[in-house]
Amino acid sequence: MNQGRLWTVVNPSIGLPLFLLAVAVTSLIIHLAILTHTTWLPAYYNGKAKAAALVVPAQTLVLPA
Repeated sequence: MNQGRLWTVVNPSIGLPLFLLAVAVTSLIIHLAILTHTTWLPAYYNGKAKAAALVVPAQTLVLPA
């Protein structure tokens, strides 16, 4: 195991739950930040349809010669 000597300093029954708790808290904070700072994620969770894309007719396109 890489860094196996760490467990001579920190007991695994304390270190592993603290590590997993830190990962869970970090994940929740990131998801909450995305949820509160974007407009598309709440709409996605509410099931709203995506806005229709702008369609340009082929006759209006100008192609270079």
